[in-house]
Amino acid sequence: MTATVGAPRIELSQVERTYGRAGAEQVHALRGVDLTIAPGEYLSVEGPSGCGKTTLLNLLGLLDAPTSGEVRWDGRSVGSRTDRERARLRLTGVGFIFQRFYLLPTLTAFENVELPMRALRTPRAERQRRATALLEEVGLGPRQRAYPHQLSGGEEQRVAVARALANRPGLLLADEPTGELDSQNATGVMELLDRVRADRDATLVVVTHNPEVAARAGRHLALLDGRISADRRGA
Repeated sequence: MTATVGAPRIELSQVERTYGRAGAEQVHALRGVDLTIAPGEYLSVEGPSGCGKTTLLNLLGLLDAPTSGEVRWDGRSVGSRTDRERARLRLTGVGFIFQRFYLLPTLTAFENVELPMRALRTPRAERQRRATALLEEVGLGPRQRAYPHQLSGGEEQRVAVARALANRPGLLLADEPTGELDSQNATGVMELLDRVRADRDATLVVVTHNPEVAARAGRHLALLDGRISADRRGA
């Protein structure tokens, strides 16, 4: 049985992220970011292209490390953890939802959802039970044997949401989750994310250019040139 991972308290202190070799022209993706995200928060991240939104998401999800400054999960510096600890924390604590879905085309919807549990070496019977339950939860029980090319864009994103939930993460990170969808499917996916976040008391961070998507969040963060330019609360 996969253990439930509680939503973490995440703190960024004076975080900088720079790309490029020393002495060469460098890109400053994030500059001096201080941010605290409480367990169970629903946060939208907005701003123009190139302002650092995806870099911030990658740091929150432990896909990247800061050039300087510190990222802490539940009071412990991520940098103090071993590579194995960080990899396991990503696998069990974070669910990623991407704009382009990134489903494996040679796997069925069921197999795509099952994949993160295979990486965690979850017993086969539990994998199968949970993948079936998750696909039913997102409204795709009858489509679990379909391949990605047989699904609509909205259905593919629902599979991606189910996959993100496979190992019961406490943190859900969505990077433009409705960017490839029409308005009807976009609304359906965001309603689904609203529901699964509330049901699981998870933290949800959504990067978006869509004001209707952003309006669903309880806290709104704006980035500009790698810095936080606004941080306000209220849906």
